[in-house]
Amino acid sequence: MTEIRITDEEIDQLYEKLNEEAEASGYHLNPDVEFTKNLLYGLLVNEKRYGYWACPCRLAAGVKEKDLDIICPCDYRDPDVNEFGSCYCALYVSEEVVKGERGVGSIPERRLPDDERQQSRSTPQGVTEISLPVWRCRVCGYLCARDEPPEVCPICKAKKERFERFL
Repeated sequence: MTEIRITDEEIDQLYEKLNEEAEASGYHLNPDVEFTKNLLYGLLVNEKRYGYWACPCRLAAGVKEKDLDIICPCDYRDPDVNEFGSCYCALYVSEEVVKGERGVGSIPERRLPDDERQQSRSTPQGVTEISLPVWRCRVCGYLCARDEPPEVCPICKAKKERFERFL
């Protein structure tokens, strides 16, 4: 097995990029910079291992199609931040956490077992005709009707592969 090497420079560059993107999109990275950079190290290891940023706090299958819901930012980020003040791994946190008004604690796992996740991705019933496909961002729920999903979600900045055909 080959050793995966991540440099401090790679981590610093990713930190700056994600922090800028998060703040521009109304999100916040965990203010504990050392903790955050350790999470980014895990993201970079997973990127080199699998080719994508699987959440460093969850067990990835190593198959992108099976892991789409846990590619950072994961599908569970927004509900976790809204309800608990941080996402599962605490990379993203609420304004209250940044201001020190709320702490980061443990979060129950929202991810369903693999077989249940597959069943939950069903198409809405009762739609008989639509001229364009409707795409849904699996991270934030943004919907758009067009031939292909956008390259990047205009709301949360998730990449194209994080969209699913909704209608």
